[in-house]
Amino acid sequence: MAGSLPFRKSLLVRLVAGAVLVAAVAIAATAFLAATATSRQIRQEQGQTAAADAEIYDALLGYAATHASWADVGPVADAVARRTGRRVALSTVDGLVSYESSPGSTLSRPELIDPLNATTEGARDGIDPRASGPFTLPPDERTRLRRIADEQVACLAGYNTSAHIQVSPTGRPNVIVDGVPGTVRCPLADLTTPTATERRALGELTALVNACLARQRIAPVQVTLDYSWTSDSPVVVSGMQEQFDTCIGSARKEQLRRYTAPPALLTLGQPAGAEPSTAFELSLGRTTGIAALVLAFTVGVSILGATRLVRPLHALTGAAQRMRDGDLSARAEVRPGGELGQLTDAFNEMASQRAWLERQRGELVSDVAHELRNPLANIRNLLEAAQDGVVELDPDLVSSLLEEALLLQHVIDDLRDLSAAEAGELRLHPEPVDLRDSLGQVVAMHQTSAERAGIGIESHVDGDLVLTADPVRLRQVLANLVSNAVRHTTAGGTVTIRASQHGDVITIAVSDTGPGIAAEDLPHVFERFWRAEKSRSRQTGGSGLGLAIVRDLVAAHHGTVTVTSPSGEGATFTIRLPVMMS
Repeated sequence: MAGSLPFRKSLLVRLVAGAVLVAAVAIAATAFLAATATSRQIRQEQGQTAAADAEIYDALLGYAATHASWADVGPVADAVARRTGRRVALSTVDGLVSYESSPGSTLSRPELIDPLNATTEGARDGIDPRASGPFTLPPDERTRLRRIADEQVACLAGYNTSAHIQVSPTGRPNVIVDGVPGTVRCPLADLTTPTATERRALGELTALVNACLARQRIAPVQVTLDYSWTSDSPVVVSGMQEQFDTCIGSARKEQLRRYTAPPALLTLGQPAGAEPSTAFELSLGRTTGIAALVLAFTVGVSILGATRLVRPLHALTGAAQRMRDGDLSARAEVRPGGELGQLTDAFNEMASQRAWLERQRGELVSDVAHELRNPLANIRNLLEAAQDGVVELDPDLVSSLLEEALLLQHVIDDLRDLSAAEAGELRLHPEPVDLRDSLGQVVAMHQTSAERAGIGIESHVDGDLVLTADPVRLRQVLANLVSNAVRHTTAGGTVTIRASQHGDVITIAVSDTGPGIAAEDLPHVFERFWRAEKSRSRQTGGSGLGLAIVRDLVAAHHGTVTVTSPSGEGATFTIRLPVMMS
């Protein structure tokens, strides 16, 4: 019984265990993906915030390096604030607000913006490289130097030397040779020669540097464009490089101070009304609680679904066990619909089919016993009569005994053929068959018995019809149909065989002019041992196996056989066979 199964082998337990395992794996995978995605999102937002802050700082530092005040910083600050989605506020070191992009919260500590005390990449002596001040070239000088630079690049190209132009923050173009230059001869003006603007700025810077050096009792020097120095005094030695660097750094800041914006404090924040940044909180307890709820829900749903699935299976199992115990009326009662409903319908159909087969088996045994009992009884009676001396064992008695023995052999042969055909073990030997010859042989074989009964028999073949078939089995089929037709046709009637071809199918029709077959009997004519005459008299029929053999032999040739019988107009059996057997 289903209830005797071990608990661990129960379908219900397996379904629930599988669902729980799937849920646990799904929860673990989801938690892992959520934690990974959250961590990645946090790092991404932190990186985006840092990049935005750096972009704001660099933009405002560049503005301070190229403007003498913060008066016109509004458009630049507004643009970078909109681009980064941050609140930007500038104030002086004494706390006076110089600029505010929008009201909102402050999220960072103030950061000093001073182009003369910068920590950005490329800053020399703490001075932002974009702070050029009096060294900024006017348009005419820029145009002249750019023309010279273009000519020098073109000259170098003539010597297969690649070069490009790089423009400094002052506007001065510099020619940068790519790779190692070869031997070139380009008699062009030297781009390192200071312009008038640069000479004035260098003179001012040199004076400031020498004033610093004089306070340290160091001889004066001359400052060059690259902020190095030269001197004609033998007292100035390379060991004074540190003092010079200090003086030139302070002198540059003093010179640039009036060209750059004063130091300011930058604070960044979130604009008012903006959505706050999502805060991710990874709580092990909360995650565990949610996972437990999901798991409990999964278990509950799995138990409910598995119970509804197992209940009809138990019903099917019970019905199958009752059938095993001999109750052929056992059926499974399950709510229709779905795959289980289809399974139940198939099981009930199988049970009905089995019950029908059992009835057929019983009827077959009864029919076989009936068919064999009469000839055996006749043989026994005749032999007992001869033994008792009632009749003499003369040729007539021997002839009667032989007739009954032949009848027994005929029934046994028919049963053997039918059994082989239904089991698919019937061997065919197909070859080309001329239908005109085959029909002629069948007609000749039944001509004598038909004439004795006063019945005409004829055949009609449309053209020269040839098909691939087993000639012996084909004649057996036709002989069974013709003998049935002769047997059920009254004197003066006619039996007709017609053959024709339609495409790849050959049709053979055997018709008679007898009383026909009742409409309610037509579905049963091809069943074993079935005869319309319920008395099963030998005067009205044979063994009852002929038409069943016809049906199976035709099917073995991949054909079909049907019967029609209009009321009172005889019967027509129609065989349809393929010209070539597949």
